[in-house]
Amino acid sequence: MRRICLFFCAILSAPAFAKVELPALFSDNMVLQQQANVPLWGKSKPNASVSVSPSWASQPYATAADAAGRWRITLPTPAAGGPHTITISDGSSLKLSNVMVGEVWLCSGQSNMEMPLAGWGKVNSYEQEIAQALYPNIRLLQVEKQASVAPQSSLKVQGGGWQVCSPATVAEFSATAYFFGRDLHKNLDNIPIGLINTSWGGTIAEAWTSAESLESMPDFAEAVGALKGKTNEELVEKYQKENKEWLDRFTAADGGLRGNAPLWATPDLDDSSWKTMAVPGLWERQGLENFDGVVWFRYSLDLPAGWKGKELELNLAEIDDNDITYFNGEQIGATNGHNMSRKYKVPGKLVKAGKNVITVRVMDTGVDGGFYGNAAQIQLKLANSKAAAISLAQEWKYKVAVDLHSLPPRPQSPDNPNRPSVLFNAMISPIAPFTIKGAIWYQGEANADRALQYRELLPLLIRDWRKQWGSDFSFYFVQLANFLGTPLEPPVSTWAALREAQLNTLHVSNTGMAVTIDIGEARDIHPKNKQDVGARLALSARANTYGQQVAYSGPLYSSYRIENNKIRISFTHADGGLKTKNGDKLRGFTIAGSDKKFYEAEATIEGGEVLVSSPSVAFPVAVRYAWADNPSDANLYNAAELPASPFRTEGNF
Repeated sequence: MRRICLFFCAILSAPAFAKVELPALFSDNMVLQQQANVPLWGKSKPNASVSVSPSWASQPYATAADAAGRWRITLPTPAAGGPHTITISDGSSLKLSNVMVGEVWLCSGQSNMEMPLAGWGKVNSYEQEIAQALYPNIRLLQVEKQASVAPQSSLKVQGGGWQVCSPATVAEFSATAYFFGRDLHKNLDNIPIGLINTSWGGTIAEAWTSAESLESMPDFAEAVGALKGKTNEELVEKYQKENKEWLDRFTAADGGLRGNAPLWATPDLDDSSWKTMAVPGLWERQGLENFDGVVWFRYSLDLPAGWKGKELELNLAEIDDNDITYFNGEQIGATNGHNMSRKYKVPGKLVKAGKNVITVRVMDTGVDGGFYGNAAQIQLKLANSKAAAISLAQEWKYKVAVDLHSLPPRPQSPDNPNRPSVLFNAMISPIAPFTIKGAIWYQGEANADRALQYRELLPLLIRDWRKQWGSDFSFYFVQLANFLGTPLEPPVSTWAALREAQLNTLHVSNTGMAVTIDIGEARDIHPKNKQDVGARLALSARANTYGQQVAYSGPLYSSYRIENNKIRISFTHADGGLKTKNGDKLRGFTIAGSDKKFYEAEATIEGGEVLVSSPSVAFPVAVRYAWADNPSDANLYNAAELPASPFRTEGNF
């Protein structure tokens, strides 16, 4: 009885205060922007008096919660340094420890920003980079993926909050963000650097932009309006109904299916009328330009008698976007996602001596479609055997089944991050009050087929974010790297047009662009060299945000003038003259007359200019440089060894 009495007495004598609640942005190990008035906010009990006591201040700062318990206070921060503590109290106390004051950067975009050092990324020398990542004054905050139809006030983060940079914490963090922060840290006298990574692979720029701003663009007004005022439950119900109707229509349109039966996968199908296509290879480069939809592929091969009845391993490398794969008419695997490796087991019961047929139903929903990856990896072999594999990098037969452009757009799932404003609402809006020095952005691949629209969209996103923060902060972005096949003649290139849209965005104040046209990979949309990406972004910040006297951009096209049968190109960022990599002959230029037919050009460097001509063009009117998805011959640099941005002189010529 005495114990019970003591227990209740203890409860009654305890302070009747709820613990102060802070957003996930505020935790031990965080970095606050130096020499700024930074907001700090949270929740307490209604109308409570709240005091905030940073260890760098001589006295606490006081405020009061409103009727809902919400409070906000502004803290003047000192020069870079630490560690500090911050104690928040409304009668009960909460203490934040190991807090640093320094430079805070927001890092956002799609998969190339998300790409971690290890994990699925495995950047160049990743094991060594991770082992050497001992930077206690670099702090990392990883935002969890989340979408919302309405702006949110709370943020979900991994690991409970900010993490001290170490081999244990950096491995799954954004490689680009880390290398950017590391370069700043080293070149800004080792001051603390805070990196907030809020990125999501495969996402479109409009998903990261607020509905309010998107409404100003007619292209997005209807989609934004469809989300306004809706609850998630309402959207789920609507989606389920409309998606079933669309799938029924889509399946009915696929002549390769009868219900769920794969007619075009049967081994004895007469495919003599089917066309052929090289595998690996994206179909946009092989006769299906701008095609989105379903294409069936078939490959027949003879297997030796010794393989009969034995389990096989089929490796198809990577497919853009989704596939269903059959062996002798039976499904053996299916994968969704363009960056997923396809390795399927073939049960022995399906394997015959002599003729066998592999069928792959490929569905692409946008940009490029088909097979890509290392040709040496596309093979069929005995499972658990060292016997030689059979190469499948051959000419396959193919037949178009469904053109998505002939169908209405597929309804979007409420969980789909590729909807206007939904990532802004969940992964940007809750951060917006938190004081930052600037942002870095690595995105564009998902918008590559809408380059003209991107000319307006990316500047809109920048203005939108600055409006949310109430600050004209620095914004630096990565231009798309070289990717896909090298063309045999001057092409129509969606990636080149998107790079041009990014280049035009430099007209927005306080922006900078890291050119990466020399460090991409033809077969990998996620190039492994993220060290140079981070370093080039850091050069823009060092020069323009922090005032260091460093070259921060490669040559940028400025103007041209026609001189008889030649065109002279002038550049900015050509101080010290222009050069080629390793002193090679200058390449990558094409030239055209009024017939708009471009020819490979002779190009020579004259100081900070380039003189371009061709014996095939007597009266030139336009020049292009590195105007292709993967211009592998582009080799123009400035004295600082920074590559020139691709460009064209003719605009919409």
